[in-house]
Amino acid sequence: MSFNNWHGISSLSGFDNFYGSDNFDGFSESSSQTIVEQSSEVVCHSQSIEIIQQRLLVIQEMAKRIITEQICEVETQTIVFQQFHSSMGHFSDDLLRHSGRQVGYDSGIASHFSSIVEQDSSLSVQDLGFSGHDSGSQFVVPSGSNWNDQSSPSSVDSAFQAAQSA
Repeated sequence: MSFNNWHGISSLSGFDNFYGSDNFDGFSESSSQTIVEQSSEVVCHSQSIEIIQQRLLVIQEMAKRIITEQICEVETQTIVFQQFHSSMGHFSDDLLRHSGRQVGYDSGIASHFSSIVEQDSSLSVQDLGFSGHDSGSQFVVPSGSNWNDQSSPSSVDSAFQAAQSA
């Protein structure tokens, strides 16, 4: 389904250019991950759960800020948020090892984090120079997780079910 100018909404002009036509959230069977070698190994380091939750809440609130301050049309706000939400759902499939993809992140795209807010705390409006097609092209898979092929599929599914029931 195309969202370019959906229902005549001009703010959706070019929507399909980001991930491609008929690719709403950047996931397709042909989506690729190009693992990049780091100059030093990226290893996960366990942090206090509260520290992790704080950082994820900051990202959550920044997503809300970006959507509500930089999109005025409520229909476009809704479509863009659903695109974001759906994309994060694919990461959930990665974490559950249901997708067949590696668990990690695109370091090239993540490197732009500091570019979304200006020094005066306003949201930047500059083009960061990439599209959704670039996602996965500089993929980093941190080492050091406790994944075990025998026990983890069951324990991770159990954790997922418990979280869904909460």
